This record gives sequence, C-alpha cells and structure tokens, in this order.
Amino acid sequence: MLAGLWIGFSLLASAMVGMLCYHFNLPPTISIWSKMGDLLANSIWNSMNSWSLTALPLFILMGEILYRTDISSKLLNGLLPWCDKIPGKLLHINVIACSLFAAVSGSSAATTATVGKITLDELSKRGYDKKLALGSLAGAGTLGFLIPPSLIMIIYGVLSDTSIGKLFIAGILPGLLLASLYSGYIILKVSLNPNLVPEQDNLNYSFREKLKSSKELFPVLFLILIVLGGIYLGYTTPTEAAAIGVVGAYFLAFCFKNLNLTTFKESLLNAVKTTSMICFIIFCAAFLSQVVGFTGIARAISTYIASLHLSKYTLILVLGLMYLFLGMLLDGISIVVMTLPIVLPIIITAGFSPLWFGIFLVIMVELAQITPPVGFSLFVIQGISGEDLSTILKATFPFFCLMIIMVIILTAFPQLVFYLPQKMLAR
Repeated sequence: MLAGLWIGFSLLASAMVGMLCYHFNLPPTISIWSKMGDLLANSIWNSMNSWSLTALPLFILMGEILYRTDISSKLLNGLLPWCDKIPGKLLHINVIACSLFAAVSGSSAATTATVGKITLDELSKRGYDKKLALGSLAGAGTLGFLIPPSLIMIIYGVLSDTSIGKLFIAGILPGLLLASLYSGYIILKVSLNPNLVPEQDNLNYSFREKLKSSKELFPVLFLILIVLGGIYLGYTTPTEAAAIGVVGAYFLAFCFKNLNLTTFKESLLNAVKTTSMICFIIFCAAFLSQVVGFTGIARAISTYIASLHLSKYTLILVLGLMYLFLGMLLDGISIVVMTLPIVLPIIITAGFSPLWFGIFLVIMVELAQITPPVGFSLFVIQGISGEDLSTILKATFPFFCLMIIMVIILTAFPQLVFYLPQKMLAR
C-alpha cells in the first residue's frame, strides 16, 4: 500500500505471497496454485453470497440519490428557527442536520458533503467563527457511520455474523450521545467566548413560524420512518428497508424536481462503482483472512496475546491505539475487513460481546475519517470550503478529542450499547 498499490490488490498480493511461503509444508502431490485457486474461489463465494450484503448497494444508491436532491437545503430551512435561542445558535445546525441526514444516508462522506455544501456557506455569510463551523462539520459528519443505517455496520455484521438489525438499534444511543457531546462543546465554547457568534444574528422567530418551518423537515422524517421504523418495529429486514428507502428517495427526488435522466444515470453509476470497490476489498480481505487461518498466523497471534494475560481494558487500550494508527493510513472499510478476522476471536476470548465491539469499531472508524493524512472527511471539507488542511486539522482536533471521550464512556458503560436491543427483543 505504501508503494501506491490499490488496497484490494495489496490484500490479494499479500495473501498470494503467504500461500507461496506456506507451500513448503504441502505434500508434493498438491499444487500450490491449485490450492490457491480453490481457496480464492471459496473466499469470493463465501464473502459475497450473503443476503444481508444486498443492503449495501441499496443504501449506497439511496445516499447517491439524496445527494442530488434539495434535501439538505430543506433541512437547513427547517432547523434555522429552532436553533436561534440556543447558545451557539446556528453552529448547532451542522450537528443536528448531520444527525438527521445520517439516519437516511449511511455514509459519512455523503453526510459531510451534502450538509457542508449548504451550512458552511450560510454560516460564513452570517459571520460565525470559521474554525468552529469547520470542526463541528468534521465531527458531526462522521455520524453517518454510527447513526443507522450504516454501511460499516452492514459490512461488520456480514463479516462477524452479527445481526445487522441489532447493530442498527445498538448505534442509536451512542450516536445521540456523541451528537450531544458535540453540541455541549459548542455551547461551552460560545459561553466562554461570545464573540464566536455574531450578536446581530437574532431573528426572533415566533412559535408559529417555528412550527411552519418544521414542514421542511418532513421529507427527512418520512425517510427515517419508512427505513428505520420498519426495522425497529420488526416489519422489515435491513435489506427490505433499504429497498423501500431507494423507492422513497426516488419519490422525494421526483417531488423536489431533481429527478432527470442525468441524475438517474449518475446515481446508478456511482452506486455501482462504490459497491464494486467495497466488494472487491471485502473478498480480497476474506481471501487474506483464510490464508492467515490456513497458515496458522491467526492462531499464533491469539495464543501470543493470550499468553500476555492482559486485562480486558488493557486489551481494548492496545486495540484502540492500533486502530488510531491504522486510521492514519487506511480508510474505514479497509480497517474493518483487514483486522476483523484476527481481532474478533481475541475480543470474544477476552469476554467482550461482538455487538458491543461492533459499535466500538464503528467509532474507531469514525476517528479514521478525521485522522491525517488519509482522513477522507478532511479532504471532503477541504473541497467544500477551500481552506488549507492545517486549518481544518486545528478546527477538528477538539471534536477528535470528544470522540476519544466517547470511546472511554462506551467502554466504561457498555449498557449504552445493549439497552435498546434488549428492550426491543423483550417486546
């Protein structure tokens, strides 16, 4: 990867080299190339032959459609009056709008780009502090992975054989808590330095005007209801909900008059490109994980870590530092598919639940989105704002620290993950 090779090919090449090194232990009658071909075919079939994975291209397509509609501007118009009296005022729009858009998008990049195109320009015109606006967008934009539906959760669920529906439900409370931490930081920052918010930006909306503006939020709430409501109430599977969401997104695009042949073709083509890229990485990583198991590497690593007799929390600390380092070099999807085959057995042996670890891993992937030099959200914001990367990094750092605090809270209070799934199952 350091040589510039695509991640999928890097995984594939590493697996092939591993097999070639292992062939000395094979009987002379068995061809290493035949064995490699069998293992690769088996990996491709097992990793791709999943009904749950069908939700992936559908949620990607839904996000692509919404990206080309006026849904972000409607979000802004609907939220403006409600944020006027909160300390920090319109700076909270980044957090609230990203939280709502994340609930229908599933993608961190799509959430950051779609909301940022509208809010950054609006906040700049009104005279709000640029760094706080950039930082809140970078932090809140990552909620696209934590607040369901989430593409990372789908991939994790398929690879770890964890219920995607449970993962979606488990991500709600941590997602809302993280959004609250962002808003709390904005309130604290503005309380300490009122100059960050323009004094004249006080429009004094009446309650009637606030209610009237709320109709602009109906499109988003409509999609949230049909996509997530069906899953939480047990009427639909995540895949079925994704299909309904695509139909709903096309319906909204038609109502907003954004649907034409060009946008239709662009949304389909980009969805195919993104899905193909993700699937290629997944099955190459699956091949590498099979080779790792075949050669005994996974077993050796697990045995070595077990021999260290680390406590549960020391293990989580070590893994957290590892993921922070990987986040500097890799995108989130690559981190998940590369590390999960080795890390998950260790986590289960240590006594952690795969459901809890899924949410922990999603937050670590969110950190990767805003970690230089490969933080994808940083480049998205740079493209939108035109600011240099060092300015964006300084603005993002406080929100990076808030995400670290969220990881600590999640580790100290794991019931945050289990509470809603247990409640839903008990009904």
